[in-house]
Amino acid sequence: MKVFEIGTGYTPIPATIGAATEIVVEQLANSMLRQGVDITVVDIAAEERKAHAFPIIEVPIQKFFQRTDVGLGVMHKMKRVVYSVNLARKLIEILKETEEQVVFHFHNQYNAFFFLKLCPLQFRKRCYIAYTNHSYIWFGKWEEIKRTVSTNYFQEIFSMKHADMNYVLNKKAYHHLTEQLRIPSKRVALIDNGVNTSAYYPMSEEDKGQTRQRWSAEGKRVFIHIGSVCDRKNQMEAVRLMMPFLKQFPEYEFWYAGGIIDEAYKEKIDRYVSRHNVSKQVRYLGEVEPGATLNEIYNIADALVFSSKSEAYGLVISEALAAGTPVIIKESLEVPMKNLCLTYTDRREFQNQIKTTIENFNSRKKLSEDGRTAIEAKYSWNKISRRYAEIWESDIENRYKE
Repeated sequence: MKVFEIGTGYTPIPATIGAATEIVVEQLANSMLRQGVDITVVDIAAEERKAHAFPIIEVPIQKFFQRTDVGLGVMHKMKRVVYSVNLARKLIEILKETEEQVVFHFHNQYNAFFFLKLCPLQFRKRCYIAYTNHSYIWFGKWEEIKRTVSTNYFQEIFSMKHADMNYVLNKKAYHHLTEQLRIPSKRVALIDNGVNTSAYYPMSEEDKGQTRQRWSAEGKRVFIHIGSVCDRKNQMEAVRLMMPFLKQFPEYEFWYAGGIIDEAYKEKIDRYVSRHNVSKQVRYLGEVEPGATLNEIYNIADALVFSSKSEAYGLVISEALAAGTPVIIKESLEVPMKNLCLTYTDRREFQNQIKTTIENFNSRKKLSEDGRTAIEAKYSWNKISRRYAEIWESDIENRYKE
């Protein structure tokens, strides 16, 4: 079995920014390679690419489109289309050159849609198409998202209906695909994302002390939020929840990191912080590179305050837990690791979680240790990638029998 992991074209793999889907592709490729799977990543061409262990086939696009634009506007969509068309051509070339059955594992609606539309049927029969749905939109209630998905996600609907196997990251998405889109349940599987437990881990107390010095966090109680700066990620709610602590305790700080999707939203946070005279205690870190730097931030933090309104999975939650950092999330946020997190429904409950658990050394220590242990037991990439591969191997074997 030959597997091709398809990069989205948003940013080169390995990612140098907090791009969750690209991180998933990288980790899947690394893990499958370790387990002896014949795997290649097909990705957007990059002049400078971080070191990697897996083979990469590059898909060139015009220089005009090569930059990564975080804003997700018209230019971003044009870049996705151009890359996806060029990608389809490259994948068809791969199929022309091989007689063996291959797996194309897509992670983006544009990529899968244009391949399915442009690939001649004679070559399409040579590949097994797997599609992982990473979009948060499918987490919502059907009555609320029906119009949006039919208008903005028609490419994803088409791709999932024509894929040999679809993977979803939460139960609501599974329900929508099987019940609303009528995709047969045998072609939909619920799967978790893994976490790199070697990259995200609890540092020693000595290393933490040195790290705090480098980040000017000595004597501080730091609470963090990691995610693109926009209304959906809801940094504003996190700031509001932290405000009583920031005003009362000078040693409390709130740090947040991620690309700015919405400039106006970032300015709104800045004005709110300034109005309450806590600007020195609220720090925007910009884009933070995944891996060592992000692990340092997790280890500095007393807790990750993740106030996001909607998530398909919530990769940063598992990263924080792997680093031994407690996580506080909204009660309404349904994620696989919810039972490992502290939850809140309102400001009073949030404050109580900090006072009774985070500020209590023994309680926080237990929460930290339990989170790390659970991540190691259930969410390692080796376990997740093995599940992907087992389904593909079984399906392809059955296909040959037919």
